[in-house]
Amino acid sequence: MLKVENLVVRYGMIEAIKGLSFEVNDGEIVTLIGANGAGKTTTMHTISGLLRPASGSITLDGVDITKIPAHKIVTMGLAQIPERRRVFASQTVEENLDLGAFTRKDKDGIVHDLARVYELFPRLQERKKQLAGTLSGGEQQMLAMGRALMAKPKILLLDEPSMGLSPLLVKEIFRIIEEINKQGTTILLVEQNAKMALAIANRAYVLETGKITLEGTGKQLAESPQVQKVYLGG
Repeated sequence: MLKVENLVVRYGMIEAIKGLSFEVNDGEIVTLIGANGAGKTTTMHTISGLLRPASGSITLDGVDITKIPAHKIVTMGLAQIPERRRVFASQTVEENLDLGAFTRKDKDGIVHDLARVYELFPRLQERKKQLAGTLSGGEQQMLAMGRALMAKPKILLLDEPSMGLSPLLVKEIFRIIEEINKQGTTILLVEQNAKMALAIANRAYVLETGKITLEGTGKQLAESPQVQKVYLGG
């Protein structure tokens, strides 16, 4: 579904991503783990069209999207949930969700997907008239996920969904990620909580200073002595 080949991304003279290659197959949960500064968010922003690579290619369902603007990539079935949620604080929950569907014209489908979001996140329905900026961190994360789902993505990019959340809420968010995947959405997950990420991932990659250093199934990397030592506190 998604293929990244020989990707190079620079900030001025600094090469943040150094020939990165990986793929995400239809129906999978794939996770990228790595320390701060490894290039995880840069990778996500480049895939979604917010950054332009110096070289390399990104294909979605066989179509090269490397130079396609971000707003058009959304219409092709890729949506990103950004780090730190980035909800529209002065808009209500309902208005945020409506904005998630701004590229769509299928009114019946939008109504159906709104009902699906409220089923996944009952708290959002309870607070649908509440301003997004007054929600808790966990509720804002749920809103960001719901807003992205309203774009009806085939593949969903999640950037640090557990950031700043309590352990109980982290478990709930990861349970919902698995449920979204079971309902047919492919997932690319960037996450510092390596233990939780590897537990739900079909496959995983370790990113260090802009390069892939390890790859395998989620189980294989969770059992890797190197990963345990660096990322799992083993």
